[in-house]
Amino acid sequence: MAKKRERRAGVRAGHQSEQTDTLGTEKLSGSRANPDHKLITTTKWLCLIVFPVISAIVYRILYAPNTPDLPYVYRRELVNKDINYRQVLDENMKTSENSSQWNFKNPVLAYITPWNSQGYEMAKKFSNKFTHLSPVWYEIKSQGTKLVLEGRHNADKGWITEIRRRGNSQILPRVVLEANPLDLLKRKKQRDKAIKLIIAECKEMEYDGIVLESWSRWAGYGVLHDPDMRIMALEFIIQLGQAMHSVVLDPNKSKSLQLVFVIGPPRSDKLGEYDFGPEDLRSLRDVVDGFSLMTYDFSGPQNPGPNAPLKWIRSTMTILCGAGNGNHRKLGKKIFIGINFYGNDFVVSQGLGGGPIVGREYLSLLEQHRPSQLHWEKNSAEHFFLYTDNQNVEHVVFYPSLMSISMRLKEAVSWEAGISIWEIGQGLEYFFDMF
Repeated sequence: MAKKRERRAGVRAGHQSEQTDTLGTEKLSGSRANPDHKLITTTKWLCLIVFPVISAIVYRILYAPNTPDLPYVYRRELVNKDINYRQVLDENMKTSENSSQWNFKNPVLAYITPWNSQGYEMAKKFSNKFTHLSPVWYEIKSQGTKLVLEGRHNADKGWITEIRRRGNSQILPRVVLEANPLDLLKRKKQRDKAIKLIIAECKEMEYDGIVLESWSRWAGYGVLHDPDMRIMALEFIIQLGQAMHSVVLDPNKSKSLQLVFVIGPPRSDKLGEYDFGPEDLRSLRDVVDGFSLMTYDFSGPQNPGPNAPLKWIRSTMTILCGAGNGNHRKLGKKIFIGINFYGNDFVVSQGLGGGPIVGREYLSLLEQHRPSQLHWEKNSAEHFFLYTDNQNVEHVVFYPSLMSISMRLKEAVSWEAGISIWEIGQGLEYFFDMF
């Protein structure tokens, strides 16, 4: 996390050197016998045949030791660094026949947005793979001196009923706290009102709790730079968590309303006031049921590159949880490590630009440009490809792959952490075979 972000130009240069090496090898092998040819051929066969088999064995040991059948994507040896566009186009909608098989044993929080309706369908089809479902429905806003909860019109009761019928996924809609924090955090009546609005909606709609997003809003308002306001912000989360845990949901009093809190990754190990750091995590861990960590959006149009480098994710977890101190896994269990199901199509020539793409757009780009290779960028553990559009502008596209997801699941297992997915309407269907 503390390392300087890599510019996309570095990846392009690496790609060009790979092309040069490949061309040079082809010319050399065509002009004279190469004494190392057999060794090279053997190495290629090892990469193509042995490594996928080893990957499948590792998967079984790490994620699903008691699963009788490997998921479809492993049986087909699709979880691989060496992939091509045709394979993605042909296989992306194929999954295991048993769509309810639970392959990843840690908690999985899946976000669903109203603007990507496919997410609702994926949540129904693969409901048993998710422990928590968070439809993005609600906002708390200031209306003069009052607070209002908006978003009930987004709530789909039919969908909720279907989810309940199909499995045991808990439904925790996301609530964004848009209210002016200067009023909300300083006034006890405002804090109490916000909590009452949340709990009343959970009771009436029979939710299992909420996912609250407020830290990024408070940082945007600049209130976290004030030490007193920062303390008030943490105290509000504590008050909300305690109030929600006091609401019993079943006759046996074994279940209460849950609170998951959204946090951003610290920008470096030198924490600023706006960063949610390890001390904040420890202060809230007893009143918050989980932390949804937004480990994505590492790159942007002004610094094109990978979506969420694996080393950055590991560094972020180390900052928040420590490493090797005996407590890091206890804290890790509270975290849902964020993975993106969207990608980015960045402009890398004639100025910068571009932005996010979803699964269907990624498939369209593959079909249109048919890249000669999907490159594996080992430092970030992500796949990418290059293309030139009809205006002769060069682009680089980073989008999740089965291998990139597999490596992030492995990282989560090492921390005993869960996974949060933003968001399931943006991904490819065979991604769900991993969970």
